[in-house]
Parts: sequence; structure tokens; C-alpha cells
Amino acid sequence: MDIPSRPIAGSRRDRIRAVVGELLLGASGRILRLVVAVGMLSGLAAAAFVAALSVLTDLIGPERWGGGWQVLVLGATGVLIGLAITYLGNPGDVELLVGNIHVAGGRDDIRDLRSLLPVSLIGVAAGSAIGPEAPLVQTTGSIGSWFALRLRLDEHDLRLLTIAGMSAGFTVLLGAPIGSSLFALEILHRRGLEYYEALVPGLLGAVTGYAVFAAITGLGLQPYLLLPPAHRLEVVDFAVGIAAGLVGAGIAVAFTYLVVGFRAVLRRIGPAVRPVVGGVALGLLGLLTPFALTFGEEQLNEVVATGPAVGVLLLAAVGKLVGSALITTAGWRGGFIIPLFFVGAALGLVGSDVLGTDPTITMTALMAASVVGVTKTPLGSTLVVSEIAGLAILPPVLVASLVSLLATSRIGLIHSQQQREGEYDRAVSDADDGVAASLLGLGAGHTGPDDQVGRAP
Repeated sequence: MDIPSRPIAGSRRDRIRAVVGELLLGASGRILRLVVAVGMLSGLAAAAFVAALSVLTDLIGPERWGGGWQVLVLGATGVLIGLAITYLGNPGDVELLVGNIHVAGGRDDIRDLRSLLPVSLIGVAAGSAIGPEAPLVQTTGSIGSWFALRLRLDEHDLRLLTIAGMSAGFTVLLGAPIGSSLFALEILHRRGLEYYEALVPGLLGAVTGYAVFAAITGLGLQPYLLLPPAHRLEVVDFAVGIAAGLVGAGIAVAFTYLVVGFRAVLRRIGPAVRPVVGGVALGLLGLLTPFALTFGEEQLNEVVATGPAVGVLLLAAVGKLVGSALITTAGWRGGFIIPLFFVGAALGLVGSDVLGTDPTITMTALMAASVVGVTKTPLGSTLVVSEIAGLAILPPVLVASLVSLLATSRIGLIHSQQQREGEYDRAVSDADDGVAASLLGLGAGHTGPDDQVGRAP
């Protein structure tokens, strides 16, 4: 009996064509096509944002003025920020976007961008100690929401497009598509990624946005931080990861309580005046250490390349930590991810110099742990720094991230982080939280600043 081989092969080819056609042109592939469109728009928006930031930085940045003049520039910038907030409205923040994603799938009103964009651009350009990552992610996430609302998509698809836009925004600045996509998903929750169905759209939006941004700006696909290769991993590097996780948790706790303290003080000042006071105070702090100014991206490469003395690094870390916490509560808009990366890297260099550990492993482990302690993003933060420094360092960095997550489980700034079914239920993990708190010497009965801290940038 003859076996008809060619018809079978033909039918397989037909099935493959049908699947590909459905993916690209059919209803099931529609959401992926929309994700690509959101990624492209996010890449265009990011390129425009970065170009505008570059121009403004050349005009009012610390490298142009410096010293006492920069104090005046920061004070004047505070005046402009106060006026913009007064007349253009509240710029919103990432916490609000996270809350909207849980409640409605995304933003239902993006008019706060008319205030967010000028406020964040002039603030970061003038030397603010918080960076452009949060405003840009809020912008690209809002683009995804706007796209979905215009097409009258349901809540599920609205959430997918919003997360895809957020992933593109993170990727443009951090240069790590996989880690940035996971970061965008994890930052919505306090106990890890839960919107699993958004992972592929997030990755697709991240890669698309990054490609468009790189093509327009000509900046290439290199990560923003250049680190020397790490040594071959040894068992002792797991101990480095554990120690880095505990130190990074301490950095996160210090940052959180600094925000609580500054917010309690600045709350007594009117909203229109608060940015002025914050700008002048940051400028004065910059006279003590120039590392208190700017969000730290270029400074990271500087300290890695030059290896300053231990005293300089310690002062730089403290200045950046205090400056970013101060300006976060003063009405300025920006993100604390890159500033916390800087603090972790500076203290990692100190630890490497004192203890003789590998500098790249120590720095990256502390960078990830510092951010995880605040944002609760262990996988995203681990992969971001691993994509920057090389995947060989992933094991100790992951250990540091998990230790920091455990040690800071009752400390947080982003209150809208919650389980996908509803609000974050602290009672579910009281026992675990008691163990985690004891690692920091807080005691099982410690309540943390969760109910005291308002909005995170």
C-alpha cells in the first residue's frame, strides 16, 4: 500500500502557514500586534524624552553651573516645579499607575502627563538626585493605556498593553530587556510576579521599544554601566551574596525611613513652596559632596573607572541616599532605582576594598539587593544587573536579592503593590514577616513605615 508522503508534508506546511497567518493577521494575534505598536510608540516617546533631557541638562545641569550657582539653579527649578504643579495639576506617580493596573487594568486618564513631563524633565536636568526612570515608565505605561482605551479594549487587554509600555520604558533606560520586563511585572506585587499572562507581551514591548529607541538615538544596545568581568565563581561568593543581601536590606530600610522623616518635616510646608525648599537643600548638600547631585548614571561609571578612596565612596553613598530621599518628598518627580544602584555600587567597592572580595560580584549583589529592598523585584533586579555585568554573576546576585526581599518584607514604599485578587494581605505571612524582621533586629512586633509613607516616586 502506497503512503502519500507529499500530501502529508503539504498539509503540515499548510498548518504552519495557517498558524503563522492567524498569529500575524487573525484575531488571536491582534494583541501582539497592538503590543508591537505600543512598543514602537514607547520607543519614540523615550527618544524624545531623552533628547529633551539632554538639551535641558546642557543648559541648567551641574556641569554647566556647579558650586553656589547650582544652589540657585536648583532653587529656581523648585519654583518652576511648584508653579507647574499648581497650575497644571498633580503629576501623579508610578504608585498611582500600579494601583490603576490592579483596579482597572491601566490608566483611565493620562492628562497628568502635561504636568509630569515638564516637572520631571527640568528637575532631572537641574541635578535632581532621582532619575528619569519613573517618569518615563509612567509615560510609556500611559501610552499603552491610552492605546487600549482608544480601541475600547477590555480590562485584560488594557492591562497587557499598559505593562508592555512600562516594560519598554524600563528597558530603554536600563538596557536589559528581559530583566526590565520582569521588573515591570514584579513591581506590581510584593511577593513576586503574578500577571503571568503579561510576560510575553511585556518582553515583546520591551524589545520593540528598545530597538526603536536605539535606532533613533544611535546609542546602540550597550548597557549604561560598564563593569569589569568577574572572576570565576567560588563557594565564598554565596557568602558574599548573603552579606550583600543584608547590607542592601539595611540600605533599603535607611532610605525608607529617611523618606518617612523628610516627609514628616516637609509636610508642614505648603505644596507650592516645598519644591523650592527641597531644591535649595539639595544644592547645599551638593556643596558637601557633588555625588549628592544627579541621579548617578554617569557617576556610576566614574567610580567604577577611577576607584576613589574609601572615604570618598562612603560620603558619596551617604550623599546620594540622603539627597534622593530628600528630593523624593519635596514634590520633585523621578525614580530611585538608579540612585539606589549607585549607593549599592559605591558601598560594594568599599566592601571589596576592605574584604578583598571580587569588586564586580560585590557591587552587583549590593546594587540588586538595595533596589529589591524597596521595590520587591528580586527576579527583575537580578536579571537587570546580570545582563549588565554578565550572566555568570547571577547566582550570588540572586542570593543577595532573595535575602534582601526576606529581610525587608514588612518595609515598603509602594503601597499599591498587592496580590492580583485584591489588597496585599499582611496576615497571610505574619510568621514569615516576624522572621524577616528579626534579621534586621526589628522584632516580630515591628510594624514598619508602611502606613506612614505616602506615595513613592
